[in-house]
Amino acid sequence: MTVTKAQKEEIIKKFAQKKGDTGSPEVQIAILTAEIENLKNHLETHKKDNHSRRWILQMVAKRRKMLTYLKSKSAAKYEELIASLWIRK
Repeated sequence: MTVTKAQKEEIIKKFAQKKGDTGSPEVQIAILTAEIENLKNHLETHKKDNHSRRWILQMVAKRRKMLTYLKSKSAAKYEELIASLWIRK
């Protein structure tokens, strides 16, 4: 249900601005997106799991706040990230 260590390392390599960058908004948003996708798949099979449903809503809200921050800092990076992660605006 959670993102594995190998998946996180791959995401970090893809979206990091420099080596060892795990705190940039791009990396955090990409990791949150992967976790949301995993939870979405979980909820398709476990429809009555309301605890996970609440958690996915919290993660989507957190990702939205980070996207707003990234858009205010750099609109070009925002557009690039939206396109690469296939997130709706």
